[in-house]
Amino acid sequence: MKNRLVLAPLTRARTPNRIPNELNVLYYTQRASAGLVITEATGISEMGYGWGEAAAIYNDEQAAGWKNVVDSVHEAGGLIYLQLWHMGRQSHSSYHESKDIVSASAIAVGEGQATALDGSKHDYEVPRALTIAEIKATVQDYKAAAQRCLDAGFDGVEIHSANGYLVDQFFQSCSNQRDDEYGGSFENRARFFFEIVDAISEVYPVNRIGFRLSPNGAFGGMGSSDNFDFFTYVAAQAEGRGLAYLHLMDGLGFGFHGKCKQVRCSDIRKVFSGPIIGNVGLTRDIAEGLIRSGAMDLAAFGRLYISNPDLAARFQNNWPLNPDATYPDWCTRGYGAKGYTDFPFYEAEEKKSQ
Repeated sequence: MKNRLVLAPLTRARTPNRIPNELNVLYYTQRASAGLVITEATGISEMGYGWGEAAAIYNDEQAAGWKNVVDSVHEAGGLIYLQLWHMGRQSHSSYHESKDIVSASAIAVGEGQATALDGSKHDYEVPRALTIAEIKATVQDYKAAAQRCLDAGFDGVEIHSANGYLVDQFFQSCSNQRDDEYGGSFENRARFFFEIVDAISEVYPVNRIGFRLSPNGAFGGMGSSDNFDFFTYVAAQAEGRGLAYLHLMDGLGFGFHGKCKQVRCSDIRKVFSGPIIGNVGLTRDIAEGLIRSGAMDLAAFGRLYISNPDLAARFQNNWPLNPDATYPDWCTRGYGAKGYTDFPFYEAEEKKSQ
């Protein structure tokens, strides 16, 4: 890696037919100066999909679209991982042929609304608990998606096990009330995740597989009183496997459930010696301090990377930053280039003013 900056995975809703397009190619290529580019969350299956104009990678056309992105990022000298995503209960039944949604248990998100295929808003639906056979099949969906990633040339993959999506729904006691081998104990609640890791390791070397955790976040109706103990357990179980990295959302800028003490990078470092990516609310100086302390090894930036495609150069040269992007530019379908690929590079702006 040429630096310790990471483009955080950001769902931007700029892929109308789920197949990455030329606008997506430009967006990621603009940010290829990051040490590592992590793509937006990308649907691994039709059942796992559920966000309007998000990308997917469960068929050959989608993989071909992603190959164009990968080739361009590589040509620009970048490294790129794809984030593998199953939305679980945060999806809406209108996206699926089965006309239902699935989760660890039949527990709805609660407050908030899901967005249907046609863009309308609806109260979150009660999901159907996956059967053991369906869990095993979903693990294979992750493996098949990883194979398409490899075929498209991705340097590796990140398992999206955060933000209240399917893997996180298995992790947390607030959403997992199963009484079989996938529920109850820490070992059982982590089983689905580690089965995914094992399956993907048949496609990619294990040191090309990263994963993301959000023990502090409330997004998607999440937050459990045993999160501190559970997520340090997961990190400890991942220790020694040789995984690419553990990506921790330890900041509170994405919401804090407040049901247990905050899990920080320094807590994870006590049980996990592999590379740690820190994320949420970082500034350059805070990131420098955390890296120098040894609490984390890499710093992921989201909003700053949206509005500053040349963030690495701006940090390195002490150039001023563009203002943060604002909602609804972040992730609103139909916005196209606006708020996506139209943020200026610093040097280009300087030449204009001369």
